[in-house]
Order: sequence, then structure tokens, then C-alpha cells
Amino acid sequence: MIDLKALETFVRVAELGSFRAAANKLHTTQPAISQRIAQLEGELGARLLERERRTVTPTPRGRTLLAYAEKMLALRAEMLSAFGDSSSLRGVMRIGLAETIVHTWLTRFLKHVNAVHPQLGLEIEVDISPNLRDRLAAQELDVAFMLGPSILPTMESRLLCSYPVTFIASPDIRWQRQPVPLEELATHPIITFSRNTQPYVAVRSLFARHDLPPVRLHASASLSTVVHMATEGLGIAVIPPAIVSQELESGRLALVETRVELADLPFYAAWGSAPDNSPATQLVDIAAMIAQERGGM
Repeated sequence: MIDLKALETFVRVAELGSFRAAANKLHTTQPAISQRIAQLEGELGARLLERERRTVTPTPRGRTLLAYAEKMLALRAEMLSAFGDSSSLRGVMRIGLAETIVHTWLTRFLKHVNAVHPQLGLEIEVDISPNLRDRLAAQELDVAFMLGPSILPTMESRLLCSYPVTFIASPDIRWQRQPVPLEELATHPIITFSRNTQPYVAVRSLFARHDLPPVRLHASASLSTVVHMATEGLGIAVIPPAIVSQELESGRLALVETRVELADLPFYAAWGSAPDNSPATQLVDIAAMIAQERGGM
């Protein structure tokens, strides 16, 4: 009798074109992957994969099996979804996060996941969104919560929340005019997200006007560093107020009143669109619920 685990292994190798990548995806070893494929080929009496120098591709018989295997795995996922209970998720899920999520609703998300899926382990990676997008495409992550959607046809995307962005500074800074004009803001160092991100590009463009003095633009991949620099009066942070709600409430930081309009930051969940990817979909459903609880939309 053909083992569903062997079929899943075959599908992953065919999708990723690599025994090593399939082993990483399935949290096992490369020899275990090779053994499952050999067993499957022996049971079916057919060569299923062409092992070339740099990649692995299905043979004609392998392509035929791939269509049936995907249907069987999708049917299994549908069955488990219909009969599973709230604690049905097990194993390990790899989640990538933009740091804004860490500073807003990650703790509540983790508490909820632990409550309803106590057998599920999470591997959490925090990185800038462009890197998360690349790692998701390479299938090094199962789910990513990041700035902007995935544009890959093999990925699903869902809007989780959207945060306004404004200028935030130490209350010790005294402004000459209220609301503070852009030219006065430009006399201070401006601190924002990492250079390779959408917010950084937007801030750089905002201060690129020829009638403004050259701006000192500080970029950091660490939001904790951005917040610390702003709190110490080392510059004006351009970030979502939701990140520094405690600092604003305590008076350590203050919103800068200005007429400058900045675009909101939309955060999306992205995950593989494979029919058997119900675990990722369930985590995304939880993330969407948690992200919207406190008006993130």
C-alpha cells in the first residue's frame, strides 16, 4: 500500500527540484527523502524522478503520479479539516515576521496559537520584508507576516492590518512653529526603517525636494534602535505610533504635529497556495483576527 508520507515527499521534491530543499521543508534528512522516493518507485515499478546535476524533475510517469498525488493530499487535508479538533495542528511551522508585528500584536498571536494548538511548535524569524519575501519564495518559511503582499502566483496573500505613519520625537525638542513645517523637520536627523524597505524610500523621496536643506537620514533594521534614538533626542522617528504606544502614554515620546501626509503601512500574510497547506491557512486566520482586535485596520 502506498504511503501518503511518501507521496507528500514526492510532491515536495517535484515542487522544489531538490532532495535537500524537500528535506528542509519536511524537517527531515536528505537520506530519508531518498529512501522514501526509492520505496515509492519500487512499489510503483517506475522511475519517477530524473536526477540531473543541479535539479530534480519528474519523468513522464512522475508527472502522471504528481497529478494524482496532489489530489490525494488535498483530499486528506479536507478530511482532516472536517474531522479535526482545535488541537489538531502538530509539528513545526516556520513563521517570518516584520519587526512592526513584534512591537504590536505578536504576543497576543502567540498566546492564542498556544491555547488552540498546544502541540504545534513555532520557529520565528524576524527580518525586513524584502528578505522575508525572498525566503518565502525559497520555501524557507511556511508563512510570512510582512509589509506588502506576495506577487508570486504560487502564494496566497491576505491583508492583516494597516498602520498610519507619523513623525515622533522626544518632547524635549522645541519646535519654532506649529504645525511643524517640512523644512524645520529637515533640520533634524530623520530616523526610519532599513534602507531596503518601502518606508525608507518614501521618507527619502519626501525630503528630496530642492528647496529643503540636505537631510541626515538614519536607517536601521532594528525598530528598537529607532525608538531608542528618538527617545534620546537623537533624531525624529518616522514610524507607526502603534509601535511606541507605551512611550507615548508615558510622555517619553510625543507625536509631532505636522501637515505632512504619509502613506499607511499595510501588512499582509503570505503563504503557499498548495491545496494541503491548511495549517498555514489556520495560522493566518488567527493572525487576521488578532491584528484587527485593536483597530489595526
